Amino acid sequence: MNPFEWKREQVMLSPKEADEIKTTTCYMCACRCGIRVYLKDGGVRYIEGNPDHPVNKGVLCAKGSAGIMNHNSPARLTKPLLRVGERGAGEFKEIEWDEALSLAQDWLGEVRRTDPKKLAFFTGRDQSQSLTGWWAAQFGTPNFAAHGGFCSVNMAAAGLYTLGGAFWEFGEPDWDHTKYFMMWGVAEDHDSNPIKMGLGKLKTRGDAKFVAVNPVRSGYGAIADEWIGIRPGTDGLFALSLVHELLRSENVDLDFLSRYTNAPWLVIENPGGADDGLIARDADGNPLCWDGEKNQAVNALSAEAKPVLAGRRTLEDGRICVPSFDLLARRYLDPQYAPDAVAERTGVSAETIKRIAAELAHTAFSEEVVIEQPWTDWAGRKHERMIGRPISMHGMRGISAHSNGFHTCRSIHLLQVLLGSIDCPGGWRYKAPFPRPIPPGPKPAGKEWSPNTPLGGMPLGNPTGPEDLLVDEDGTPKRIDKAYSWEHPLSAHGLMHMVIHNAWKKDPYGVDVLFMYMANMAWNSSMNVPGTLHYLTDKDKNTGEYKIPKIIYSDAYYSEMVPYADLILPDTTYLERWDCISLLDRPISSAHGPGDAIRQPVVKPDRDVRPFQDVLIDLGARLGLPGFVDLEGDAKYPGGYSDYIVNHERLPGIGPLAGWRGEDGEAHGRGAVNKDQLDRYIENGCFWSEEIPLEHQYFKHANLGYLDYAAGMGWIPKAEQIVLQLYSEPLQKFRLAAQGHGALQPPEEHRERVETYFDPLPIWYMPFEEAVIDTDSYPMHALTQRPMQMYHSWGSQNAWLRQITARNRLFINEETAAAMGVEDEDWVWVISHAGRVKGQVKLMSGVNADTVWTWNAIGKRKGAWRLSVDAPESTRGFLLNHIISELLPAQGDGLRYSNSDPVTGQAAWFDLRVRVEKCLPEEAGLTEPTFDAQPPPPGSSAPVDELTYGTQFKKEGRDAGLPMTEWIGNRREASKNISGIADGHGNKTGHGPKGGHK
Repeated sequence: MNPFEWKREQVMLSPKEADEIKTTTCYMCACRCGIRVYLKDGGVRYIEGNPDHPVNKGVLCAKGSAGIMNHNSPARLTKPLLRVGERGAGEFKEIEWDEALSLAQDWLGEVRRTDPKKLAFFTGRDQSQSLTGWWAAQFGTPNFAAHGGFCSVNMAAAGLYTLGGAFWEFGEPDWDHTKYFMMWGVAEDHDSNPIKMGLGKLKTRGDAKFVAVNPVRSGYGAIADEWIGIRPGTDGLFALSLVHELLRSENVDLDFLSRYTNAPWLVIENPGGADDGLIARDADGNPLCWDGEKNQAVNALSAEAKPVLAGRRTLEDGRICVPSFDLLARRYLDPQYAPDAVAERTGVSAETIKRIAAELAHTAFSEEVVIEQPWTDWAGRKHERMIGRPISMHGMRGISAHSNGFHTCRSIHLLQVLLGSIDCPGGWRYKAPFPRPIPPGPKPAGKEWSPNTPLGGMPLGNPTGPEDLLVDEDGTPKRIDKAYSWEHPLSAHGLMHMVIHNAWKKDPYGVDVLFMYMANMAWNSSMNVPGTLHYLTDKDKNTGEYKIPKIIYSDAYYSEMVPYADLILPDTTYLERWDCISLLDRPISSAHGPGDAIRQPVVKPDRDVRPFQDVLIDLGARLGLPGFVDLEGDAKYPGGYSDYIVNHERLPGIGPLAGWRGEDGEAHGRGAVNKDQLDRYIENGCFWSEEIPLEHQYFKHANLGYLDYAAGMGWIPKAEQIVLQLYSEPLQKFRLAAQGHGALQPPEEHRERVETYFDPLPIWYMPFEEAVIDTDSYPMHALTQRPMQMYHSWGSQNAWLRQITARNRLFINEETAAAMGVEDEDWVWVISHAGRVKGQVKLMSGVNADTVWTWNAIGKRKGAWRLSVDAPESTRGFLLNHIISELLPAQGDGLRYSNSDPVTGQAAWFDLRVRVEKCLPEEAGLTEPTFDAQPPPPGSSAPVDELTYGTQFKKEGRDAGLPMTEWIGNRREASKNISGIADGHGNKTGHGPKGGHK
């Protein structure tokens, strides 16, 4: 008998599936899918996708379903903690919340009364940055940022400075109409369910090609029609070679370029002059183009202009100008970008580059998509149909996390724009509230600060020129992370990966309090783990005090970071609190219209913990921060975060949530406070979304109806066309400063760097680490990716998800390994200029021959996350973070820059160069480096060997006297056949990995 065959009537059904079902928003990754949580006897019984939710439409992945085990994790913190031993020893005592908050108030209050910049407030992937950033501004510190600086700021900034939007949260492919989809450097941890659903549409339709550009073929790439196994860090060169081919074959959308971009704008040619490379403008500041019919310069923003795209022109005042497209074409038609010239560098054959370019051209111009829908453009011109170039693209950390990532991302956007595939049927589409003006406001605040005074604006923003930098007169950075300095001028998300190093070194100054939330900087969120642990524990030899005096940390779990803090404020799980996924931050919008969402507490905490957002609002009131107290000095939001979500207004009528505003709840976008707003969200499944009319859904950058709608919602200041910027004048302004022009100029040591990398047109250059080390000694590229079933640190503490991946391997190309004498399952050292780490090998074919890679965030420190000290995550899991440096090797003058993109400060995780050496026999078996095991926090029990879940529900069935018939034995027999499922590396996991909770 087949063990999976049993009669329908023999299955034991639950007598009652749940007492209650509540909706909320998942937080097992950053997708923000809607979920339905089944509750029984006050506990979580089951989680499923919400079929009504606009993000996932009921789809839920392994992470989302396993949220039960994150919620019930033995690693959960249970009470506020105060350090009593040496930092890093993990010696704490439990304290009450009143004492914890009083201590935090004292520490923070002293800083605010004396020098607010001495607070460094940095948060991880918390999804509440509109609150945390505003709190920092009201406190008065410029030293705030979230995790974007070491995640994907290159992707965001490059898009915002080029298109007024960006990949992922700011845009998405037109899955219903695209015919050619290119995915660049995307692993499986971001936007997972929507991408899988979109790829499912492509495969179901059967008329689209999917090309994956990635050194590694895993996850999405496994089902790609074509995999381009590119060398890491050369994506931009590949993209510009495709641009070369399109220009050479004259397969670019000239009408789109003339109508919607700054390709016709005239650029001043005055070598050595202060205006060289700037846009020629009229007396009112409007950009000029050359009108071919009038044979004169005219306002480029005029709907009547008939611009030409090539040729040098002389203006009436004698200045020589050329359309920016002319500069662009001359640059990329250069033979250095020809396929034959880049093939060896990229690892992509010239024939493949030529073929991909030809396929893009054919799809764009011979397979256009037409939607029979009239629409009106920004100038009032009527269009009877929507005509689209059905090519869409998506990129993520794989292109972003390089020191050339900003220009690589811009190169991919350049490719899209030349094909005319921006926000058109079949192309890449904006998500509301984007597009925004280029670059979007506001600019970063923090030029000045003073005690007990808020900043003049938000700490993060988008500079347009040197005048927006946060530097002293001599060019010294004003922020602790050196964001918005001459070292990283457009660092729109800050440099979280540099905060601890800079605070320890007191470069440019020291801090008194380091306040962090959900940022595991003592382990997998840090470049150079051993160095970071030293910075956190190092003391001043003269005073005996820690060089970073006070550290406050909030987390829900006993991560590797907890023992290195002085005061622990324990957070809840995501099922126990309110959250706001806001249009002010990163909403759940789609190309069809805006959307936002909430999390509601579906269960009550069974521990003495509080939501971090509640704690932050409480601290704001205790400190008397403007906006957190009323005129009488009383707490403005005594109800905590839920109170804030409903009643806070960033601008009149605009608050954290856009849905059901106004006293009667009938307004959306703008409107007065509605005291019943959260109830309306809960009634609707904890989300709000609105689909805009089809006539407004495409060409949003130039669609009059959409622009009117966006202005009315408060997303853009005016209903004006948003011109796509192929040529970036802000970048040229920085370059001119480096050439000696203007009132603000970089210090001498930074001039060459700024002049080189602030090119107004996309460039490609060798990643910095590769350029400065001996590549013969370190011949291999080394990458990390996050597996689909894990996210950041959270996943590999999860008893269910651990059964999928409880350890990681170093993946090597089979032919490369054979040449090295390395076989499957061998133990090897992975050695960089910064250190070495040991792991076990797994051979595969789907990886670039010059690249090794592994899964990130699987390896754990012994004792962390309440795993047992012999858990495979600690004994056989490893991190490449141990051998990545946060600083580049010293240059000839001794200057050491951050290991980051020079434009944005994006952490260059993926520039790592290594060599691989086979271990001696006696070295095999356990990973290195290892550190002393972290002791358990006070009040915690010992790790359990067996962590069961749901046994109470089985007991309920037995007590109910339901028939326990033959199917149970059959199911058990079937389980024997599947319980030894391999973890993907040949390891049988049984019911869970040996060691720690299962």
